[in-house]
Amino acid sequence: MFVQNTNPLHRLETSPCETSSKGDANALKQVALACIRFPIGILEKIFSRSDLLLENSKTLKHLKMRNIVIFGGSSHPKLAQQIASRLGQSLGRVELSKFSNKETNVEIRESVREKDVYIIQSGCGHVNDNLMELLIMISACKTASAAKVTAVIPCFPYARQPDAPFKRNGALLSRITKNNFTGYTFDPTPVNSLPSSPVKEIQEPFDAISRIEDDITPAGTRFPSTHVNTVQTQVIPGRHLSGYKHWIARSGTLIANLLTCAGADHIMTMDLHDPQFQGFFDIPVDNLYGQPLMIKYIKENIPNWENAVVVSPDAGGAKRATSIADKLHMDFALIHKERRSQHQPHKANMMLVGQVRDKVCILIDDIADTSFTITKAAKVLVDNGAQKIFAIITHAIMSGDAIQRIQSSMIDQVIVSDSIPQEEHLEKCPKMRVFNIAPIFAEAIRRIHNGESVSALFNVMDLI
Repeated sequence: MFVQNTNPLHRLETSPCETSSKGDANALKQVALACIRFPIGILEKIFSRSDLLLENSKTLKHLKMRNIVIFGGSSHPKLAQQIASRLGQSLGRVELSKFSNKETNVEIRESVREKDVYIIQSGCGHVNDNLMELLIMISACKTASAAKVTAVIPCFPYARQPDAPFKRNGALLSRITKNNFTGYTFDPTPVNSLPSSPVKEIQEPFDAISRIEDDITPAGTRFPSTHVNTVQTQVIPGRHLSGYKHWIARSGTLIANLLTCAGADHIMTMDLHDPQFQGFFDIPVDNLYGQPLMIKYIKENIPNWENAVVVSPDAGGAKRATSIADKLHMDFALIHKERRSQHQPHKANMMLVGQVRDKVCILIDDIADTSFTITKAAKVLVDNGAQKIFAIITHAIMSGDAIQRIQSSMIDQVIVSDSIPQEEHLEKCPKMRVFNIAPIFAEAIRRIHNGESVSALFNVMDLI
């Protein structure tokens, strides 16, 4: 008597792995039947078998994506290679070089006609050179009749510059030093609320005529004349009388227009500093979240994480930190910057909102450039009785003396992603650990290429 084995794991393990088209069809048919006939619990076991679906080179032949080309820029070649490897692809052949006058030269040495092209280039290192290189690569692929060009930018450049350096009350933003804007009054309200017209400005054209007539008319025969409006203004050294305030060029729209005009059809990035930055684009933008990877690292590497406290170092990152705290059912705290001084509004006092005494604190932030914010926040937590401090950061730029500042700070361990190359930082800072973002970008590329949902990706991150 013949008994059919209904175990889906056995089906996958004994599936034919010939290179013929018939073998490919049989293998894919068995996977499809397993997805239809068996419940979710068994399917999770099937897809958790990474040795069958990802590491087995023979199985990758069945899952290999067609009509796709992946190029890597010069900013982060290691990450590009990891993403391509997880997709079972090899990086496209491209030659990147510089002319003697430092102009960028790009030569695409692979056919991209009617193919989906993904260009991986992070906004780090020599940001301007890497951005120009990305634009030239996009334009070259579009000119070579690529069906679709997607720019994969893990760390998006020029995404956190303010539109204007002043607040509504006239105070300077904290990230800009006061010395750069000498001559502007930083008082919340001016001493005299006066119009911005010049001193002794003539309001009516006939006032000048009346004043001339007063000078030439004999004494005792004065004609009635209109008063001249003279305004006594308080002159501030270095400030223009016109009331002009310094401003910063808006680079968000410019970067979006550059990528679009170069020929990009789609943008992929991770943890934009300002999510509304997507509104500058007229093309689809997928802003992937690093939260699932952070949650996975917390569960696997931080002991007794259930009793820890998730802390946001500023009010801007409160939503990001509360999302992680809610998913892990942890306590939440916030460090708030207070500016009470009217004469020195650029100086802020950091206040802790929440209870961290005798607790393990996990600081969550999206970008660490000079690391001023994260190190000051750690000092506030220690002053309030924190037991141990971890800092998890998505984009660790670490410019200037940021590494030395972290090394001498109260932070016990800094966990960063590899959206930016971290090899040099790891050598200088023993406190630093790195988690890999290649799996989430590889899976997002696969889903976009196959027309699947990207938002559903974050519900199955444990299986990646």
